[in-house]
Amino acid sequence: MDEHTRDHGVGPPTSGEPTGWRADRGPSNGWEHGTLRRAVVHGVRLFNSGAYHESHDCFEDEWYNYGRGTTESKFLHGMVQAAAGAYKHFDFENDDGMRSLFETALQYLDGVPDDYYGVDVADVRSTLSAALSDPTVLEDWQIQLDGDRPVATDLDRAFADQLE
Repeated sequence: MDEHTRDHGVGPPTSGEPTGWRADRGPSNGWEHGTLRRAVVHGVRLFNSGAYHESHDCFEDEWYNYGRGTTESKFLHGMVQAAAGAYKHFDFENDDGMRSLFETALQYLDGVPDDYYGVDVADVRSTLSAALSDPTVLEDWQIQLDGDRPVATDLDRAFADQLE
């Protein structure tokens, strides 16, 4: 664990035992990188609430903590691209831009564990792939976190606001 990625205030997963967490690991409540889990929780909730730009910011801010080629970097870069693609689709009706960003996201997410930090990465990859030919699959889609589809609260919005 890197000292600068610890966050003792982040909680354990609400269900399951996702990659990145171990019950017997003390620092960051079992997370290898507590700040990554914190960014994931806020980023997913914001994404699921349609705040794609703010979701992007959560993932991007954390991405800078990891070296190129690491699983953490690949995952976060993929999520940055996924949020940016959704932003292009929903806010700008630019499906060509969405496709380009989703293709890049899929490249980054390739090889990332299916349950990384509680995110159902397999579902993210599947949905992004399907959206390349049928963007309407995004209309009711939300990212799963710990087996649930959480939405943003005021705390998530405040977290994103302080990143600016």
